[in-house]
Amino acid sequence: MSDLQERAAELDAADRLAGVRGDFVLDDVVYLDGNSLGALPVNVPGRVEDVVRRQWGELRIRSWTESGWWTAPERIGDLIAPLVGAAPGQIVVGDSTSVNVFKALVGAVRLAGGPDAGRDEILVDAATFPTDGYIAASAARMTGCQVRAVRPDEVPAALGPRTAAVLLNHVDYRSGRQHDLPALTASIRAAGAVSVWDLCHSAGALPVGLDEHGVDLAVGCTYKFLNGGPGSPAYLYVRRAHQDAFDSPLPGWNSHAEPFGMRPEYEAADGAVRGRVGTPDILSMLALEAALEVWSRPDVSVGAVRAKSLALTDFFLECVAAYVPEGRVEVVTPREHAARGSQVALRCADAGEVMGRLIAAGVVGDFRAPDVLRFGFTPLYLGFAEVERAARVLARELS
Repeated sequence: MSDLQERAAELDAADRLAGVRGDFVLDDVVYLDGNSLGALPVNVPGRVEDVVRRQWGELRIRSWTESGWWTAPERIGDLIAPLVGAAPGQIVVGDSTSVNVFKALVGAVRLAGGPDAGRDEILVDAATFPTDGYIAASAARMTGCQVRAVRPDEVPAALGPRTAAVLLNHVDYRSGRQHDLPALTASIRAAGAVSVWDLCHSAGALPVGLDEHGVDLAVGCTYKFLNGGPGSPAYLYVRRAHQDAFDSPLPGWNSHAEPFGMRPEYEAADGAVRGRVGTPDILSMLALEAALEVWSRPDVSVGAVRAKSLALTDFFLECVAAYVPEGRVEVVTPREHAARGSQVALRCADAGEVMGRLIAAGVVGDFRAPDVLRFGFTPLYLGFAEVERAARVLARELS
């Protein structure tokens, strides 16, 4: 046994989250793609079967009230709230991340006053996930604004009296770089603009602090570190101070103050409910609710998860440095803890082929064009011995 293998065994023995692994369906594969799709929690299949067989099969329409279907978007939102540092009553679950980005961005421009108030520019993270950029362009056309792509570190200098809204990623999906949410949010607020944060790669992996740092609006998916399942519904955070003025571009009967009144005039509901649109996707939503139960364990907290995430990524980087031939890969992810999410990105010219070989060898990560190997570290179910093994297999496939 090598020194690093011994270290891995010692770290696993001291891991306070090691017992959580049993809450997930796993096998001998080293799964380092939880930042794309989280593993299946063991309690989800039984919950979904109950929803299908009893709630839908037996109670049918009665389940909207008797099984709590109608209130699920806000109830599940309140389960996500503490994971992103929000008080209850500010998050609603439903729709996709893309739809929620659209609602948030158009709503942000309207909150800022838009072109009528001289604010006709939307700043967007230049390295954002492409869909966020597409949505921003559409939101700009709809609101009479222009889009300007800037790097997050350029935002403070780019802000001005024309800035209506700023859409940023808390953690870059490709590199794993964590951006300075508190400082950037403060800069945006000082400029009189409205902040919109995409939390897809941070929620469930590291502290966010939406309320503490004065974030205006935020969106995120639930199928990565929150393990909600493929296509599980996303969420929208609307800061309580903005809820009365939040004007969604997608008003639907589910966000109406009197949804069953069937009135032709739209009147928005109070609170986070106005972020709803149409009928909730109950099957996926209740699977997500079951998946979130792991966060109710006394040994699970965002702080504990973040501490293990940093330990796992530190150890992986150490193993890569020890095993991988020098010059074969370049570490893209920042080494500084404050600037690192819960993934490690490595650059190599033949990344696509290498990832294919890794997956065939039982180490599952993913490839981002043109040359990035991306490895996600989900502390709830990943161990240090697996990390060491992954680095060892990577070295073999790169030799």
